[in-house]
Amino acid sequence: MSAHPGAPARSLKARALQCLAQREHSRAELKRKLLAHALAQDAPANDERPEDELPADAASDRVEAVLDWLELHHYLSHERFVESRVHARAARFGNLRIRQELAQHDVVLSGQAQRLLADSELERAQTVWARKFAGPPSSAAERARQVRFLAGRGFSAEVIHRVLRAAARSGVAAQEDAPDAD
Repeated sequence: MSAHPGAPARSLKARALQCLAQREHSRAELKRKLLAHALAQDAPANDERPEDELPADAASDRVEAVLDWLELHHYLSHERFVESRVHARAARFGNLRIRQELAQHDVVLSGQAQRLLADSELERAQTVWARKFAGPPSSAAERARQVRFLAGRGFSAEVIHRVLRAAARSGVAAQEDAPDAD
């Protein structure tokens, strides 16, 4: 279990603190990681347990106790996790994708965080679109490709429509401003 033979195994609390020192984790994510280690620690002692106490139950109880301690001492924070995840994802993804990813961690955005993301979604979508595409779609197939790209990034249909409409308007304006080749 440990990196050096003969060295004592790290406690669940030490493992949790190491994970949290690297980046913020959700409670569900940290529980999954710690539970694997708790079960591995219990593996040799399984034969010594009474039949009515399952090793998974005891390991789960120990992990829950560690998670409660981490929250009590502010090492594990729901709010910091949400803020960290939103900050890391907002520049590349839309609100739908961010909310879906947070839901996988059993976390939801606060009302204020939802409003901030909603207010910036159009601008973020325009930035993502501009990095990927040189200009507005020139055909229906190209338009479909651009729509699929933005939808895959989690931007709403309304925002995608607005981005492509603005791109088409700016493309027309750029053509009108271009000097004639005659």
